[in-house]
Amino acid sequence: MPKDQSERTAMHAYVRHLNFPSSVAVSPAGQVYIAETGLPFDGAAKGGRVLSVNDDGSVQELLNNLRQPVNGLVWHDNSLIISEGGYPGRISRLDIHSGNWTVLLDDLPGFGNYHTNMVAVGPDNKMYFGQGAMTNSGIIGTDSHDLAWLRETRHAPDIPGYDIELSDHVATVTAPEGQQISSSAFARFGQVHAGGTRLQGQTPCTASIMRCNLDGTGLELVAWGIRNAFGLLFLPDGRLIATEQGTDVRGVRPVWNCPDFLFEVKTGAWYGWPDYLGGLPINAPVYRNPQGEGQAFVLANHAELPAPEIPLLAFDVNACAVKMAQIPAGLRHAGDLIVAQFGDERPMTGPPGPRVGRNLIRVDTSDWSKHALPALASVPWHRPIDVAFSPDGAFMYVVDFGDFEFTATKDIRARAASGCVWKISVNNMELTS
Repeated sequence: MPKDQSERTAMHAYVRHLNFPSSVAVSPAGQVYIAETGLPFDGAAKGGRVLSVNDDGSVQELLNNLRQPVNGLVWHDNSLIISEGGYPGRISRLDIHSGNWTVLLDDLPGFGNYHTNMVAVGPDNKMYFGQGAMTNSGIIGTDSHDLAWLRETRHAPDIPGYDIELSDHVATVTAPEGQQISSSAFARFGQVHAGGTRLQGQTPCTASIMRCNLDGTGLELVAWGIRNAFGLLFLPDGRLIATEQGTDVRGVRPVWNCPDFLFEVKTGAWYGWPDYLGGLPINAPVYRNPQGEGQAFVLANHAELPAPEIPLLAFDVNACAVKMAQIPAGLRHAGDLIVAQFGDERPMTGPPGPRVGRNLIRVDTSDWSKHALPALASVPWHRPIDVAFSPDGAFMYVVDFGDFEFTATKDIRARAASGCVWKISVNNMELTS
């Protein structure tokens, strides 16, 4: 085999010209499937798609016109389980043999900052999924108007999963139309709840992990207060872990220096949001602004809630940890995680600074330490978002969302057809002895 062909086989852009893909799923037989988000940036067609990949890297469309953004695609029992962001959020299933498409769960919270995220099927044969928060940190502010995928302040408020009592904290901002607007937590833009107001927990709710049966029945809350659990993974011992995307420097309760976290998901736990981040209160010194000012609590009944969970690890600030896969048996570092880091979204989410993320890292599951993957440092991807191994462990597939950056005016500069899926030999990752 010629040298250039050998190198192409070992590490190459396997599927090209995708429109902002988010997910890859691989069947036990090695068939690769891809989901495009359906975000209509740069003239891309609106509506998510599911694609099957041919051996030569060409694709066949299996499903289209899904609710954007499609955030997850998971293989289970000869079907693909699809997470549709909204609005409203929805989880559906595509039977690969029959081609039948079935809606499993609909009317999930939507039209806010974040969405319905990927599904992971647990050892109990239930579907677990993350539901993102409607806000950055509990109160709707004019920052929602800056989000290029939202551009609206009058969106849905957050829904608590546990019973809460509100503090008397109220935020007043100048609305895009010029008038002064006061709002409180868990309220619509321009609505104020009096201090001491009690709100009952609901299911479905936002900032949560929920689960249901494989047919969508029996929806129940697993845990609450995890801001945006984008990536989920069950470990061989049955533990569920999740990446949480940390609170940004924006809006009426901006938080400085808040990283993303990796949590073990425990039934009945509280992960602290919107008042605790990574186990620390929102007014902790590390989260204060450069003038030393911290944010006030919006909840008044912390003592009634479970103690906030402590993360397994904190990622680098602004790295934007997303989805992950476990290194298969028989390879070096077997059992460790490969985590995709989408990268910073500044200046939308914080002050200008150097680029962070846009890479893969390895997480040692014996001590939850982070490690670089220098063998992949030269791969010219834009924004890795998902990762999966082939059934034989010989290759790793990495989804690159594509060219997607923010301008100084917080607009998005995106390039359609710039997404791709990389196929990388584990030899190139230095995972073989």
